[in-house]
Formats: sequence, C-alpha cells, structure tokens
Amino acid sequence: MNTQTLLQPIQKFLHCQTPEAWIIEARKPENLPLLLTDHLVCELKAALTATWLIRKYVADKPSGKAILEWLKPYEAFVYREQPDPDFLSAHKGLSRPVTTATDFAWTGSLVEKMMLLIKEELHHFYQVWEIMQQRGIAYKKMTASRYAKGLMREVTTHEPMTLVDKLICGAYIEARSCERFAALAPYLDLELEKFYLSLLRSEARHYQDYLNLARQIAQFDISARVQEIGRVEAELITSPDPELRFHSGCPC
Repeated sequence: MNTQTLLQPIQKFLHCQTPEAWIIEARKPENLPLLLTDHLVCELKAALTATWLIRKYVADKPSGKAILEWLKPYEAFVYREQPDPDFLSAHKGLSRPVTTATDFAWTGSLVEKMMLLIKEELHHFYQVWEIMQQRGIAYKKMTASRYAKGLMREVTTHEPMTLVDKLICGAYIEARSCERFAALAPYLDLELEKFYLSLLRSEARHYQDYLNLARQIAQFDISARVQEIGRVEAELITSPDPELRFHSGCPC
C-alpha cells in the first residue's frame, strides 16, 4: 500500500494537518494507555453512529432492534464496565440482513455502506482491546473529547440537511482518524505502527462513503456546506485543548 497516495485526498479534504504539539504529546509512552483506551471507545462510537443512521432513516423496527442487540456486549463493556464479554462471538452475529422500511433512491447504499462500517469498526474495537490485554492495560472509563460534540453543534435541525450534515461530520471524523493514524504511527513501536497503518485503507474508504452518501442524498452541490463544517473541524483540531484524546486539539 502506498501510504502517501492514499493520504493525498484526505490531506486535501482536511483544512489542517495534526499540529506537531499533539504528536509530541501523544507519542509519549506514558500516554499510550490513554490513547488506546480512547481509540477503543472511538471505534464503538463510530459503529453506534452508523447504527443510528440505519435505524433512524431506513430500517424497519425488527431490523433496528436486531442491530442494537449486536452492539449490546460492546456497550455493556465500555459504558457500564461489565466484565469482558465474548466479543468474537458477538461479532459473528453481525450477519442478519437489514429489512428496510423506506424506498429512497439511497436506501440500499446507506444500508450497504453503514453495515460494512459497523462490522469493520467493531473488528477494530476487538483488535485494540486485544492489544490492550496483551500489554496489561486495563480498561477505565474516561471523559469524551470535545471534538464530536463540537462538530455535531453545526448540524442543521431540519431534514434532509440534518442527515446530510451528520454524514459530512462523519466524513471529517473518519478522515481525521486516518490522518492521525498515519501521523502517529512512525513514533510507535513496530507492532502498533503496523496496526495503525493497517487501518488507513478502511478509514479512508469510510470518509469517502460518508461524503458520497451526503452528496447522493442532498441532490445539490454541498461543497459550501462541506467547507463550513471543515473550518469548524480545523478549529477544534488547532485550538488549545486541556485534555489529550485521539481527536483532541493542541495540548495546553
């Protein structure tokens, strides 16, 4: 895989690169447990976002309920700190097809892209959790970063722009994740460097899937809206931030 070729469209899409100050702080060995833990939670949040989109806009009630059941073991572990469930068995259950209750031109595309994203993010969740176990890093709940909340404050409150804006926000989150994996990887040990670089292709595809869905659903030029949200995303990344997280701003 040519990493630089893969990153070029992402770097063009994002309005700024990760500040050097964040990389310096994130690469410190003492911060690795915090970053891995936050990364674990981010993978679940990404899967939950895709689940919400399917349930809200296209799935019938039985399918929506089934998807929620798939994610319960992960939520119980992360949010209620219940003992480690069998994530592998839970992941194998992600096989039932989604029955849709809408027939928009984009219904099938949203289901296809989001179901793949859910499966991949939960697989990444398991990979991070396995690395944490191997390194003796116990999971501990932590506060969420301001990043996702800051983006979601920009979401329009009327449809179809609510959906379009959420998809644009999703594109920026996935693109930033990809950019940060690549930025941090060279400063990590060989195992983690290889793991983070292995995530780049799927994260890059996720950002494109979100953006393409937004364009398809809007049916008009969303370039200006993409730029507006992009400027907010860059401000969150470059402004001072008191907490170190995977998507946090400049350490202060």
